Amino acid sequence: MLRFLALYTSLALAANAAAAASVDWQAARDAGLPKLIESELAPVPEIEFSDAEGGSHKLSDWQGQVVLLNFWATWCAPCREEMPSLDALQREKGGERFQVLTVASGRNPPAAIERFFAEEEIAELPALTDPKMALARAFGVMAMPVTILIDAEGNEVARMTGDADWASPAALALVDQLLAE
Repeated sequence: MLRFLALYTSLALAANAAAAASVDWQAARDAGLPKLIESELAPVPEIEFSDAEGGSHKLSDWQGQVVLLNFWATWCAPCREEMPSLDALQREKGGERFQVLTVASGRNPPAAIERFFAEEEIAELPALTDPKMALARAFGVMAMPVTILIDAEGNEVARMTGDADWASPAALALVDQLLAE
């Protein structure tokens, strides 16, 4: 029984590694996401964060979906540039299999987030917060924006520090590859 369990675990880990390997990370970098870095598969941390209504969430709430997790702040100029493309990506690809989650980290009062979303005409993204930066720290976020791609099994597969055009053909193709796995 122990040998069967060890074999099953090895096969599952190899399958996850093979799935992540089917994404053409270099093509994504070459096509317009130059700062994208493939991560070693690792389960995402189970740290609580909040929504605008004060509800509590964990990333496991989105288990079974590919997630693009973006850490941002209302005072962050590159975040302001990037947010409309994240909204467009959610509008284009969001659904049962894929979600864009934007988590305002640090001091971002709800009124400031609401004002930011209104000014940038953000309509598709959830207003999630990490006021004590516990989730951001667990991911090793040192600057913003940082975007982390999470596979449907709940593993970090790639990350990018800095802003990007997430509605670009390169980003849409990357999401399609992640969803094809």
